[in-house]
Amino acid sequence: MELLPKKQEGAQSVRRALAVLRVLAAGQEHGVRLLDVAKATGFNRATVHRLLQVMMEEGAVEQDPSSRKYLIGSEVSLMGMARTARFPIRSVAVPQMRTLSEKEGETSFLTIRSGDDSVCIARELGSFMVKVLSIEVGARRPLGVGVSGLVLLAALDDEHVDDIIERNASKLSNMGITADALRERVVQTRQKGYAFAPIGVVPYTRALAVPVYSPAAEVVAGLAVTAVSNRLPERRLPSLVNAMAMRAQAIGEAWARQEGSRRHE
Repeated sequence: MELLPKKQEGAQSVRRALAVLRVLAAGQEHGVRLLDVAKATGFNRATVHRLLQVMMEEGAVEQDPSSRKYLIGSEVSLMGMARTARFPIRSVAVPQMRTLSEKEGETSFLTIRSGDDSVCIARELGSFMVKVLSIEVGARRPLGVGVSGLVLLAALDDEHVDDIIERNASKLSNMGITADALRERVVQTRQKGYAFAPIGVVPYTRALAVPVYSPAAEVVAGLAVTAVSNRLPERRLPSLVNAMAMRAQAIGEAWARQEGSRRHE
């Protein structure tokens, strides 16, 4: 067995620890079993167990005493609080999302890309009596999973799409998603200019997402809504897509103004 130089070995340990933390972040408050962490990362169980034990000692990971599942620890959460302005697009998006959810009645979500994943950074409840809470703020999923993840993935060129799908292969497989099926969804999203899921994360719901563009025509976020199925028939899609696109444009323009002001301070 070839031994890695200490420098490379240290870098590998850091990458492995971060990979484990990303899997735990996806589990949110539900927690993740050691076996599932191993499957998602591709690491053997002994390696995962060793990493989890070290991170538990440092407060980066916690273990539920009853379920024995692992969760992100308080130390990581506290570190994140040091960058309260890390996602400036959130502050300009929330007012637009609130207006959208009040007028259209559906819960709205703002999602950004983080490496090979998508992360929900904001959610506004709809005015309709039935609230579809498909995902929580902070939810992390492989890029392309979910309608917002699809518009983010579809914005990339084919080479980057293939690379991300390959790196996420084990996670996608565990979710029952094939590479070919995901590539087909990417093609459909590009053709339509939006992503639509006739069957949402929650049973009897549907989801719709449009891209949020920067003035340079780069996709910087995905704006999505979820609704119970009978409130989102296909005949409603054109009007809802238009309403969402207007809010997405307003978010992109407000974010650009904010970034311009920040650079001139």
